[in-house]
Amino acid sequence: MKNKVIIITGAGMGLGLATAELLAEQGAKLSLVDYNAEALSQAKETLENANPGVEILTITADVSDEKAVKGYVDQTLEKFGRIDGFYNNAGIEGRQAPMTDYDVNIFKKVIDINLMGVYYGMRYVIPAMQKQNYGRIVNVASVGGIRGVLNQTPYVASKHAVSGMTKNAALEYGRDGILTNAIAPGAILTPMVAEAFKQVNPSDPKAAETEYAQRNPTKRLGQPKEVATVVAFLLSEENGYVNGQTIAIDGGESNIYGNS
Repeated sequence: MKNKVIIITGAGMGLGLATAELLAEQGAKLSLVDYNAEALSQAKETLENANPGVEILTITADVSDEKAVKGYVDQTLEKFGRIDGFYNNAGIEGRQAPMTDYDVNIFKKVIDINLMGVYYGMRYVIPAMQKQNYGRIVNVASVGGIRGVLNQTPYVASKHAVSGMTKNAALEYGRDGILTNAIAPGAILTPMVAEAFKQVNPSDPKAAETEYAQRNPTKRLGQPKEVATVVAFLLSEENGYVNGQTIAIDGGESNIYGNS
């Protein structure tokens, strides 16, 4: 990844930050995008302290705002001159509620960020990659993008759509040297997942986490770096022929039939 220019959305924490840490170690030039300016500033400081000389551009932007997305792409090109990889990671869970009780405004917000934000990113990154005849894109779906998840209808709908868009991008732009894949993380110990366990069991979220882990073949939850290593491969030149795939990173849990 040395000197490769990589955009990461949702870079302030969780899976975005874990991947930024790994790519910085490997010598990449990073354009970090997040809605949370404070988290983004802290992430930049952490990365620079751990990797003296790393080149980092930070951009505060809302990925559900098309103009803001075009802006982070333009700023990246202005600073670095190219875009080699795009980790289209920003997303939210929303809230947990039965389908017919779901707050419509929250539903729309989940779709705007998780689906439209991913689409806007590809809409403006792909033309830059076409000019180079090279690019690697990793979209973030979820195990909720390959199966159902109780009480999370908009999240599941948006993540299934991300997987579908990934397939189409692979078909349409593989001829331009652009490989597009998606990852489908399961329960990875990120701040977003921790918040989900608080919703499940507000009085003892750790108990909810432990109970959930027992369903997994590995009997544990995943770590952000375990996702980052897969993403780093997909964003690299070492990936020469993986295209249009949605890769589950979930300890094998998505292979379980029913609720056992």
